Amino acid sequence: MWRMLQAAEPEDFVLATGRGYTVREFAQTAFDHAGLDWQRYVKFDDRYLRPTEVDSLVGDATRAAQSLGWKASVHTAELARIMVDADVASLECDGQPWIDKPILPGWS
Repeated sequence: MWRMLQAAEPEDFVLATGRGYTVREFAQTAFDHAGLDWQRYVKFDDRYLRPTEVDSLVGDATRAAQSLGWKASVHTAELARIMVDADVASLECDGQPWIDKPILPGWS
């Protein structure tokens, strides 16, 4: 972010690992790290699929690498673990249990 702000002219950059992962893989990694079965908490509904769903989307960070000298240092699985650790720490700091019940009523 700091490098982007140093540019003489504003420009859009894609910050990405250049590796493809599914939402399912990300969820499974995050839930595994929390010691939970992701399928117990995540629901899939075909109604929310885009009509022209693409098979693969992978971010291209070439411009960020060339203009900013930026390179991904944290990859998807590590990011999922970092995010889970931050959420758990935040909840524990507030004195809230984080694993007692599903987040949405009616889910089991």
